[in-house]
Amino acid sequence: MQKLIVVFSFIFLSVLPIQLKAQYAKQDTSYSKFFIGSTFFILSNLVPDDNSPKFVQLNLGYRLGPKDALSLELKTWEYGWSLGIPYGDKYEAPEEKFPGKVSEYGFAFAYQHFWWKGLYTGIHVMNAFQTFKNEEGAKIKKGFQIFNTYRLGYHFKLFKNKFFIEPSIAITHRPYHSKMPDDFKALDDKWPNYFIGEPGLHFGYNF
Repeated sequence: MQKLIVVFSFIFLSVLPIQLKAQYAKQDTSYSKFFIGSTFFILSNLVPDDNSPKFVQLNLGYRLGPKDALSLELKTWEYGWSLGIPYGDKYEAPEEKFPGKVSEYGFAFAYQHFWWKGLYTGIHVMNAFQTFKNEEGAKIKKGFQIFNTYRLGYHFKLFKNKFFIEPSIAITHRPYHSKMPDDFKALDDKWPNYFIGEPGLHFGYNF
C-alpha cells in the first residue's frame, strides 16, 4: 500500500496546478485559520485482499500563524504484522504474521512548522488504545501504546488556497507499549520500535 501512495502522489502532483508559496499570511484575502482533512492511506481499504487495514482518519487543524499549525487527528486501523518490520523480504511475510490482528483507535496531537515556502517538519504524538484478536477474531487482550511520527513534507496549495495536499516521508517510533500477548510479543520483539521511510499523502480543506 505504501508504494500505491507514492505512485498516486506523483500522478496527483503532475496533473494539478500548484502554488509553490505555501506559507499562509494573515494579510492574504484567502487566509483561513481552520482546516479539516485526512490521508490518502484510506484508499488502502479498497485494495481487494484479505489484509484490509480498515483505516479511518479525520484531521481537525488550526493555524497559529503563517509558519505554525496544530491539529487533532482521530484515527482507527487494524494490522497483522509488527510495525517495526522494514521494507524487504520480511515485510508482510507469512512467517512474520501475528497469530491474529491488532485493532487500534485513538487520537494524536500534531504540530507543523514551515521552514521555507511549503517545506515543513511535523511531529505527531498518538495515544493508541488496542484490542488484540486471535485468528478467529475473538478478543484476547487490551493494550496501549504511544505512537509518534516525525514527518518531513511539502505543503501544496490548490484551487485558490481552499484545498491542499502534503506528500511526505516519515520515521515512526513507539516509545511506550504495554505488554502484548506472548505470541504477539515474540514476533514483535524481533524488530525495532521504529520504522524509517513511511510515505504519506495528506489532504485537506481550509475554512
